[in-house]
Amino acid sequence: MTQPASRPPRTFSPLANALRALAMDAVQLAKSGHPGAPMGMAEMATVLWRKHLKHNPANPQWCDRDRFVLSNGHASMLLYALLHLTGYDLSLDDLKRFRQLHSKTPGHPEYGETPGVETTTGPLGQGLANAVGMALAEKLLAREFNRPGHTLVDHHTYVFVGDGCLMEGVSHEACSLAGTWKLGKLIVLYDSNGISIDGQVQGWFTEDTAARFRAYGWQVIEAIDGHDMSAIDAAITLAKAETERPSLIICRTVIGAGAPHKQGTSEVHGAPLGEAEIAAAREAIGWPYGPFEIPEEIYAQWDARTAGREREAAWLERFESYRRAYPELADEFERRVAGLLPLRWPDLADEVIRATVTRREHIATRKASQNAIAAYAKILPEILGGSADLTGSNLTDWPGARPVTPEGEGNYLHYGVREFGMVAIANGIALHRGHIPFTGTFLVFSDYARNAIRMAALMRQRQIFVLTHDSIGLGEDGPTHQPIEHAASLRLIPNLDVWRPADSVETAVAWRLALERTDGPSALLLSRQNLPFIERSPQQIEAIGRGGYVLREAERTPDLILIATGSEVSLALDARGALAQSGIAATVVSMPCTRRFDQQPIEYRNAVLPPDVPKLAIEAGSGEGWWRYVGGHGDVLGIDRFGASAPAPRLFEFFGFTVDHVVARAKLLLSR
Repeated sequence: MTQPASRPPRTFSPLANALRALAMDAVQLAKSGHPGAPMGMAEMATVLWRKHLKHNPANPQWCDRDRFVLSNGHASMLLYALLHLTGYDLSLDDLKRFRQLHSKTPGHPEYGETPGVETTTGPLGQGLANAVGMALAEKLLAREFNRPGHTLVDHHTYVFVGDGCLMEGVSHEACSLAGTWKLGKLIVLYDSNGISIDGQVQGWFTEDTAARFRAYGWQVIEAIDGHDMSAIDAAITLAKAETERPSLIICRTVIGAGAPHKQGTSEVHGAPLGEAEIAAAREAIGWPYGPFEIPEEIYAQWDARTAGREREAAWLERFESYRRAYPELADEFERRVAGLLPLRWPDLADEVIRATVTRREHIATRKASQNAIAAYAKILPEILGGSADLTGSNLTDWPGARPVTPEGEGNYLHYGVREFGMVAIANGIALHRGHIPFTGTFLVFSDYARNAIRMAALMRQRQIFVLTHDSIGLGEDGPTHQPIEHAASLRLIPNLDVWRPADSVETAVAWRLALERTDGPSALLLSRQNLPFIERSPQQIEAIGRGGYVLREAERTPDLILIATGSEVSLALDARGALAQSGIAATVVSMPCTRRFDQQPIEYRNAVLPPDVPKLAIEAGSGEGWWRYVGGHGDVLGIDRFGASAPAPRLFEFFGFTVDHVVARAKLLLSR
């Protein structure tokens, strides 16, 4: 590991001091926060934002802006100070409400809450992985839309990272791929201060970071004094000149630089400095102004609004020239970056559903998913797929899939065995705009990617998780690969649509709704084994989108309702017939997406699941979440232990997923 600088700046820049002062004051006023990293990175931020970053504070969504990601998100006051000083819609009063309820300055940067924040960061390392996705999206869009003499897409992605970001395993996964993909417009500035919460990191972080990144295929610029603005400027200029390799600039800094009694220690990491230390810091850095007081001449030097307007105006002129030369491409580019679907999408998507019904295929839902991808990808060139080294098992490729190359061609990503990095990178692709990413792995391995899945839901990003081999139907690979708690666990994540379709039609509908959804991600839990085609009326096909619907009515007033998902829906249908032979009238409800069902009006939910009718829920996984639907006079047939290694039919029999066992459980329920 590169050793940190041994001393703070010899002279303190007033521009950098404005960042330091705002960070100190806001953390002190909030009585919580992290002042050390903003103070230590003040010179890095000053150089990048004033001399290199291409952005327009008046339009934070300008599509050709440079992206800036603060991966070490605990340093959020650095970002808020930058946004305020450069002219974004973030007032001094907003800074004074740092870490307060409903403020625009939450404790860690949150996408959608603060103008200019590109991604939600805080879980260390993920911002860096998001940035890899952003840089990849830029490269792919540039290759697709730029034409000779017409450069439409041309921007950099800059990232600030700390020691903690580079300790997290996701940084290894993402940065290895960044080198493979030759993301030359990705520039990472590493705040190498040698301090984490527990103190000096030499006891737990000793690898040669520079050698590690060189091995990934990065350009490494090391031994930069992170408080020397001329050196930082030269390093960024050198990084921008490198077009084939991403760049890591290792900046040696002092955490809390300027706080004379606490700088360079873990004391400044995650707690206010205190009034006495702040007063001493003001004197040490030569900042004679009061709390939250910024002189007008400092504001004037930081203000980026005029330069930003000019940059965007120049780009708009280029875009109009592009439109005259390539009108159809210009329209397509605007549609893509706006996240809109084609005007004919509803009709074309209807055709996909109708064709799926016509084929009446008895196939695994993973295969039905592949068919849906192939059909929708013909309509949506923005679909960007990928898998964590399980393409042939997840069935995530399609006839039009082309592997992404280092030259920026293709629409399919081979992520290797990197589930966490894969999903975090795809979050960055979604955030960048221009593509709809989907990722694939086994459902059981969603655990590896869970925090990135959670972040997609938190940021309300349009991403689709293809999670196959969804139950004990996986068979012989045994309990290490058989998901038990995973469907229930994913359903606990707010804002995540979890679909477990019963056949090819429910799968095609789930894909359609996932592609149409713009306010969050969707997970598709798909079977390895073949499932029978299920007959439905047009009204029932329409009702799939409501998350739960009556698939088969009882022949008279129902004695029982069978609720099922996925592979267990056909089992419920067979059990319904067997129960009828015993004089028991049963209704079958398919519930492919509980979240969608929960969003329906109470009248609809009660019509599907009348409160006074006993209910038996059936799912080959944890039954914990189903008790809310069956109520006190109900039962759940699930699996609340780990699986076993055996052929799938034998496992379903062993765990009680047979017609005879469902009938027996139903009769026992009705006898209570």
